Amino acid sequence: MSLPSTEVEAEIRLNIEGGVATILLNRPDKLNAFNDPMLTLWEAAIREVAADDAVRAVILTGAGRAFCSGGDVDKMGSAEMTPLQVKERLTKGIQRITHAMAALDKPAIAAINGVAAGAGLDIALMCDLRFMALGAKVAETYFKLGLVPGAGGAHYLPRIVGPAKALEMFWSADYVGAEECLRIGLVNRIYPDAELMEQARTFARRVAAGPPLSARLIKRAVYQGLDTDLSTSLDLVSSHMTIVRSSRDHVEAVAALREKRAPRFEGR
Repeated sequence: MSLPSTEVEAEIRLNIEGGVATILLNRPDKLNAFNDPMLTLWEAAIREVAADDAVRAVILTGAGRAFCSGGDVDKMGSAEMTPLQVKERLTKGIQRITHAMAALDKPAIAAINGVAAGAGLDIALMCDLRFMALGAKVAETYFKLGLVPGAGGAHYLPRIVGPAKALEMFWSADYVGAEECLRIGLVNRIYPDAELMEQARTFARRVAAGPPLSARLIKRAVYQGLDTDLSTSLDLVSSHMTIVRSSRDHVEAVAALREKRAPRFEGR
């Protein structure tokens, strides 16, 4: 699905340049809190970059002073929905983004430019890497609202920071600054606010310039390895190796190394 420019300008902006797709959450007046129309555009943007062979890396970030503050609070606090309706609201709502990101077989970087709270933090956790501005802060705020993490935070957070630290963050609901996020391994790198996006783009361009098949299979091997035993992981990666060893990009990489020149990768 291609995103018309008028819709892209509204709540989701998608820009593709030099092999890097940037998805911008664009409701700055609402701290980029998501609503149903925004989720539809957002899912379409993810699936578009997933299908576009020209895209080799993806950056997700927010407009204004927030990354994402979670779901629009105007939709919360109502007891009128039945249990089935509550469940369907999650599965047909924000969890569409969770599934789309999980299916994205390309490197994804969250550039956390400002506040990321609740499902907004969960969204950053769905990305492979997280770069954070020094002035940003994050929190898992579900407990304050008498809720549970509905977008995937209970799956992702303990895998990133460990179960004990994840539970501390969930139960305290405290905001965590950039330096502490770096210390506990929640983010990969921190930068001054004004440098965040350029640093994220620089890294994404570096990944995009590499062999895309290798990048995708490395990502697949890492995530498959988290849920399998060692023997299964080794078996899977040996199959991946047969694919990349027979690729034109591998031949090109070796030739470029021998000829002391920059490689030209084609993704095949």
